[in-house]
Amino acid sequence: MENVELKPQKSQIKAPHHIPMSIYIYEADTLYHWAQEDKNALAAAGLSMDVLESLPNLSDAATAAEAEWYVQLNSVKESVLEWEKQAAIGYELRKQLLHHFRFAFRGQPHLLAYLRVISKGESHAKKIQDLNDLAVLGRANRVKLEAILFDMSLLDKAAQASFDLAMLLADATRDRRRPNEAKDIRDLAYSRLKEVVDKVRFYGRYVFRGNKERLIGYRSEYMRHLKNKQARKRKKNLAGKNGESVVVDSPS
Repeated sequence: MENVELKPQKSQIKAPHHIPMSIYIYEADTLYHWAQEDKNALAAAGLSMDVLESLPNLSDAATAAEAEWYVQLNSVKESVLEWEKQAAIGYELRKQLLHHFRFAFRGQPHLLAYLRVISKGESHAKKIQDLNDLAVLGRANRVKLEAILFDMSLLDKAAQASFDLAMLLADATRDRRRPNEAKDIRDLAYSRLKEVVDKVRFYGRYVFRGNKERLIGYRSEYMRHLKNKQARKRKKNLAGKNGESVVVDSPS
């Protein structure tokens, strides 16, 4: 009898590249119920019933892991979109302030030099800090700004934007990490499930190698259709290269 192995090595952890996770889980559930009718024959060949009975729990774990990964992906999209939207507004405000300040501070070398320092640097952290620095600088030179009829409320908006953007950037950066962690968990759940599915199918194909009616339940229907589709496509492409006409069978 084989013992159930639920801890694949790190090098054995894979993602479901060739088949959608939802379909793989569905096929695993179908395999479990199919194999119930063949328990005695499979056990006689050496398959541990602990292996077979682990399938429902592994399917549930894979379903939960897939759902969590999906949720995290959507969460990242929302936080990144909000960050990008607000960053564009904040950076446009920074640009406007620099424009107004350069005009208001003309003839003031020390203030213009400070503006040159602020205007340099393209990192998000730098631009976010610039908004607060410009708010502080503007308040310290209120008279010069009022002389050009500058809208002083923009200084408060800049200070608030600096704070808000810092929070949004932190959220977006943190959320970007979460899908990677969730994907690792999803891939581990898939790999554990696949290990057992492969084992049950291996024994099923051995036991029922001469019984087409039972053998079909130990093969992936999705992969069968995919291979047939790829074969038809290769046949069509080959015929096209040879200048031949070919009748392509409709999918079964």
